[in-house]
Amino acid sequence: MADAHLSLADVARLAGVSPATASRALNSRPEVAEATRARVLAVAREHHYVASPEASGLASRTTGRVAVVVPHLSRWFFGALLEGLEARLRRAGLDVLLYHVPTRRDRHDFFERLPARRKVDAVVVLAFPVSEHEQARLAMMGVGIVAAGGQVAAFPHVCIDDHAAARQAVDHLLFLGHRRIAMIEAVDPESAEWRDGMGRATGYHEALAEAGVAPDPELVVTVPWGEQHGADAMSRLLGLREPPTAVYAHSDEVAAGALATLRRAGLRVPQDVSVIGIDDHPLAALLDLTTVAQPVREQGEAAGQLVVDLVAGRDVPRGRAVPTRLVVRGSTAPPRASAGA
Repeated sequence: MADAHLSLADVARLAGVSPATASRALNSRPEVAEATRARVLAVAREHHYVASPEASGLASRTTGRVAVVVPHLSRWFFGALLEGLEARLRRAGLDVLLYHVPTRRDRHDFFERLPARRKVDAVVVLAFPVSEHEQARLAMMGVGIVAAGGQVAAFPHVCIDDHAAARQAVDHLLFLGHRRIAMIEAVDPESAEWRDGMGRATGYHEALAEAGVAPDPELVVTVPWGEQHGADAMSRLLGLREPPTAVYAHSDEVAAGALATLRRAGLRVPQDVSVIGIDDHPLAALLDLTTVAQPVREQGEAAGQLVVDLVAGRDVPRGRAVPTRLVVRGSTAPPRASAGA
């Protein structure tokens, strides 16, 4: 009959090994002989033993837990990133402690309390900037720090080259013959200091400059992320005396809002206005939206591998940029003046 009070020491005694070896076996550490591992697991199964995080860390002084800090849970990008990260950590036997910090106040409170916890092996920051003070608080923990979905500070990170992605999008519109190209720039009000930390705006300005297109401030509209904000931005652009022939949006969700406004205005896409986004959101194909695709879930998995390597004491690269690719669909075409050329 199972003993509900069985401890790790009891499992070790019944298996004829030390508590440290029992802990290694239960955590699938490679240095444990297969016969020893099988014996420890058999005892654990027979007695329905469940290791506590504290006990399972005896051999390596690890907790088996990773703190993941995320600013948004409802947005597709963050959900896909978290899905890939959690899957890789789960395969390595690491549990995730999720911390949702949607506002500056939430973020401040989290970083103030975090060093006192000290009960995780690593911290993963998902796509938001970390201030110098917050970096100092993280450093006090003495654990590995990884960033995913964007480079923050000097931590090991996995991201795309947002500047290059912007160039792919705007260069595509320029190649088609567009010269009056608008940009719907999306920013997070809670991270205003990271306004172009990703490079999606600088890539736009650089591409136009190289093509000899004079900048027009009226063609740049800055709004928060989200479909409705994209729709509002498109309304502003249509109110110009000379509206754009093409629109580059910082994300597919923002681009979807722009498409909705164009449809309501009775304009045809791409015959009247071309639209391009970034991300390759799951709805982009249904909207027939041309976009620059980024592998979001894969970035989460790669960040998870960085965590696994850090916890194991292996060296990790400082940064890794995953490639993006242009996906041409039906929302972009040459402007009407040159369509028949």
